[in-house]
Amino acid sequence: MKLIKPRLSFWQIFNMNVGFLGIQYSFGLQQTAINPIFLYLGAPEDMLPILNIAGPVTGLIIQPIIGAMSDKTWSPRWGRRKPYFLIGALLGSLSLFAFPHSPILWFAVGLLWILDVGNNMAMEPYRAFVGDKLPEKQLSLGYQMQSLFVGAGILLANGSIVLFQYLFGGESVEEAGTIPQWLYYSFFIGAFLSLATILWSVFKTPEIPPTDEELEEINEIKRLPLSQRISQPFLEIVKAIKEMPSFMWKIGAVYLFQWYALFIYWQFTTPLFKLTLGFSTSEAASQAAKMSLTYNIVTMLVALALVPLTLRFGGKKVYALSLVGTAIALFVIPYISDPMLVLVPMVLFGIGWAAMMGIPYTMVSKIVPQDRRGVYMGILNMMIVIPMFIQTLSFGPIYKYFLGGNAINAMLFAGVFFVIAAFLAFRLNESKSNNEEDTLVSSIENH
Repeated sequence: MKLIKPRLSFWQIFNMNVGFLGIQYSFGLQQTAINPIFLYLGAPEDMLPILNIAGPVTGLIIQPIIGAMSDKTWSPRWGRRKPYFLIGALLGSLSLFAFPHSPILWFAVGLLWILDVGNNMAMEPYRAFVGDKLPEKQLSLGYQMQSLFVGAGILLANGSIVLFQYLFGGESVEEAGTIPQWLYYSFFIGAFLSLATILWSVFKTPEIPPTDEELEEINEIKRLPLSQRISQPFLEIVKAIKEMPSFMWKIGAVYLFQWYALFIYWQFTTPLFKLTLGFSTSEAASQAAKMSLTYNIVTMLVALALVPLTLRFGGKKVYALSLVGTAIALFVIPYISDPMLVLVPMVLFGIGWAAMMGIPYTMVSKIVPQDRRGVYMGILNMMIVIPMFIQTLSFGPIYKYFLGGNAINAMLFAGVFFVIAAFLAFRLNESKSNNEEDTLVSSIENH
């Protein structure tokens, strides 16, 4: 039986996605502040990829399991997806509060593992949450709204780093093994937002109850012996992979190169500016934050504008061209020696980031079964973390032995991978939907 979902207003979709703000603020800190903290605590540059292995490993394990579990969860009081992103937000909030107090490198690395567990618990069911609530004609608007909050969350994270470094870091002297005081404040804000924004969405957005058939299946699982209940999510993941639509295999090929390249960018922006601009670690970290600030402003501005573009020209074309633009940005950044001019390529990067954070989820959500959306969103996110896992294991030696330990070469390497990702994206075959264009465009124009 096909579930008929009510059409939601613009502000209902907005409130549903507010929780993504806190999750992405946390990811923004990971992109910009975690690696400088590792450097402050004495980590060598070629160790940065392996120190970041927590993200890929926890994403690979946590996201598909939580997705499968949330598909088979229902509480009349708490819902289906909400219990998982509430627990994840609490873990993330506590980790962010503790992170700047790290006394040694390995303490910070351990906290990163806990933080990534929390973030992955919160984010995976959130992707499915939007697909659960929205009719197919509003999926594009729903996921691009998430893209907007991706930009907003990372924007706030990096804006806070730039602001606090400007206000409190100008006269500070870097000490080996010590995290600057000005970095503390950004983490404390993140600890608050991580929980507060999730609570906003939880109380503002009720979940759609399962159908009678789904509820009976959930109750059958509850009646199983404990050992079978524990194994159930793993069996569901294996079954879902075996039956996975061919489109998802193709998007996995795009993701392999896209996310490998993104992880290089995030890890080596600070070392790059130490080399190309002659900055100290603090100055380079602040410049990296300005770069992230710029592209996430662009992401916020263009996220919803991409909805009518994808409907007119197709998600595949808009997505692929955005990856080409991101490649161009990475090719030119290493050759700009002015700290203001180097922000200009971030316009292309921001358009690419807006597309990456919305369009693939819209395309996948249209082709997967409603009652397995959680596990398939988890598998889609596995396709993000597997490239990251490969990158953390492989790029350290590549950087050291083949790229000469040179951050400029690392950025160019990432640009080449984006070109490959764009070529593969052009080869995707989209799922078509009837009468979607008028509904979505009017939804944006009327609000």
